[in-house]
Amino acid sequence: MYTRLYASKIVETASELRDRVRGHFPRAGLSGVAEEVLLVARGTDDGLGSVMRPHWPIRLGVALLLASFLALVGVSLATLDVPFRIRDMGELLQVVEAAMNEVIVFGVGIAFLVTAEGRVRRHRVLRRLDALRSLAHVIDMHQLTKDPERFHAVWAETPASPPGPLSAPELARYLDYCSELLSLVGKLAALYAQEVRDPVVLTAVTEIEALSTSLSQKVWQKLVVLGGTEPRGALEDVPAG
Repeated sequence: MYTRLYASKIVETASELRDRVRGHFPRAGLSGVAEEVLLVARGTDDGLGSVMRPHWPIRLGVALLLASFLALVGVSLATLDVPFRIRDMGELLQVVEAAMNEVIVFGVGIAFLVTAEGRVRRHRVLRRLDALRSLAHVIDMHQLTKDPERFHAVWAETPASPPGPLSAPELARYLDYCSELLSLVGKLAALYAQEVRDPVVLTAVTEIEALSTSLSQKVWQKLVVLGGTEPRGALEDVPAG
C-alpha cells in the first residue's frame, strides 16, 4: 500500500489543491493551471490502463509476419543447393560466413518485430511526458513575476515593474501553491516510470522530476526572501488552505 504511487490518490490530491487555489485566488490564472493539472491527473489515471493494455492488432500482425518469415526461411533451406563436399578451407569459410549473415539478418528481423509493441507504448508515454514537461514550465511562468523583493524597505517601483496586487501573506500562499503543483507534476511523471520499465521512458521521467524539483527550489528561494522581508507574524496570518 505504501510502496507504490496510486493515480487515484494523486487525482484526489490534485482536486483538493485545485479547490484550495480556487478558494484563495478565484480570478488568478493559477486557478486555471490547477484545473489543468487536475485534468492531466485524471487523464493519467485513465491513460495508464490503455498504455499498459496489450495491443492485440500489433501482436497479431507480428505473429503473422514471424510465421511468414519462418516459412520463407524453411522454403529457402529446403530448396538450397549445397555441395555435398567442401573441397578446401576457402569454401568452408564462405559457407560459414553466408550462414552467419543469414542468422544475423534473421535475428535483427525477429528483434524488430518482437519489440514493435514496446516502441508504440514508448511513443505514447513520451507524448504524455512532453505534456507534463510543458505544464511544469507553465507553472513556472506564473510565479516568474511574483517578486518578494517588493516588500523590502529599499524596493523602488519602475514603469517596467510587474503589478503586485498581492499582500505578503497572499504571495506566500501563491508561491506555496506553485510549489505543490510542481510536485504533483513530478509525481504524475513518476507514475509512468512505475509502470513502463523502458530505459528511454525512465530517462524522460528522471528529467521531468529534476525539472520540477529545480523549479520548486526557485519558488522556495522566493519564500525564503519573503520570510526575511516581513515580520514572522505576517506570514503566520495566512489562512489554512
